[in-house]
Amino acid sequence: MAETTPSDTGADTPPTALSAAPGYQVRRLYQAYVAAWVRLVDAALTGPQFAVLTAVGAAPGRDQSSMASAVALDTSTMADVARRLEGRGLLVRRTAPDDGRRKLLFLTESGEEALAEADRRARLLDERLLESYGPGERTALLEELTELADRWEGLTRDA
Repeated sequence: MAETTPSDTGADTPPTALSAAPGYQVRRLYQAYVAAWVRLVDAALTGPQFAVLTAVGAAPGRDQSSMASAVALDTSTMADVARRLEGRGLLVRRTAPDDGRRKLLFLTESGEEALAEADRRARLLDERLLESYGPGERTALLEELTELADRWEGLTRDA
């Protein structure tokens, strides 16, 4: 009787209970996206860091707390991301003149350059991710993903 190896028994295929679970598929998508990001966009700049740089570039001088909300980070994670970006010379945090507890965020010149390059590469990655979809399908997919994210975020507020 021949011995079977895990690959012979279908062990590399997830059980139906996993493959039918939306969270499992989302995790797979996220893992694939992060791997593509590291390879094609920037190995040192994380997705949350890119989101913060993008938000600060779009609205310089906003406070750290409101930026956290804009990029879907909790305030403690936002503080850590901002400190890291500041440590890399990409971001400056200034104390608000009217409230010493509030930190206002600004890109440095290096931050603007890093953001411009990462954004260029991120748009190329977006194009590769969506290349099999036509323009209308892309719009519908992004609307569906946004709706799904909004609904799932609502579950955390309801709990």
